[in-house]
Amino acid sequence: MSELVREIVEVSAFIGGDEENPLLTVEVEGLAPTTGWANVRLDPHVYITPPEDGFQDFDLVGDRPADAAGEALTDVEAAWEGPFEDWVIGVRIHAVDNMVEDEVFEPWDEEDSESEAA
Repeated sequence: MSELVREIVEVSAFIGGDEENPLLTVEVEGLAPTTGWANVRLDPHVYITPPEDGFQDFDLVGDRPADAAGEALTDVEAAWEGPFEDWVIGVRIHAVDNMVEDEVFEPWDEEDSESEAA
């Protein structure tokens, strides 16, 4: 059975693809409470109505080892990629001990602003 990992260490969220087919990519580094975790992944929250704050929530989860494992914080990482919804301004990643937010940006907007400033 999957459960939340212990802690989020770093989050990176960005928009790839192109203007017609943008993709949201989220990459996360975290810490599991023991060695031997498997199937570590980001599970997105599913909304009936988009959240008012514009943040897409994810849980960083994995499968704890069935056998006794070493009691040592262990690095884990996961990534998720999917369609970019126009209401998303950032992501929020949840773990047992903390939560980390990261705002997303559209790379083509940055290029447009640089050319306008020139």
